[in-house]
Amino acid sequence: MMYRCGWATKEGQETVLAVEIRREGFDWALGNAELSHYVAGAHTDRATWQRNLRRSPARVQWDPERDLHLNPLPHRSLQLGLGGEAARRYADEWTVSIRDVTPLAREIHAQVRAGRPVEAAALLPAESPYLTDITPPTG
Repeated sequence: MMYRCGWATKEGQETVLAVEIRREGFDWALGNAELSHYVAGAHTDRATWQRNLRRSPARVQWDPERDLHLNPLPHRSLQLGLGGEAARRYADEWTVSIRDVTPLAREIHAQVRAGRPVEAAALLPAESPYLTDITPPTG
């Protein structure tokens, strides 16, 4: 996801932070989230979805994931927006650590620009699937 801020080069996005939160906090946010957009079949009707969205402390959307060269990958990443109670809990209860990883983001980008994708990939944080019942919508 570091590419979304231009590897810490976009104006106003020159700092990249790695925020570690408690699993139970993330699970709570997911369990209390509403999709950020209406999906026929996933919602009773548009009015119910809009009402639930206004009341929800979290919003979820599935975003296309990309590789180091910004080519689309066959899976999506979850984007979770927090507001209200979820934002308060995030700040007061769930946050375990915050690290500045700006130098790492810039180094990964430098490796990609230099044509060293293997070296760049070796610097990326380890990722693993998040096992949950939530399935991204198709399309």
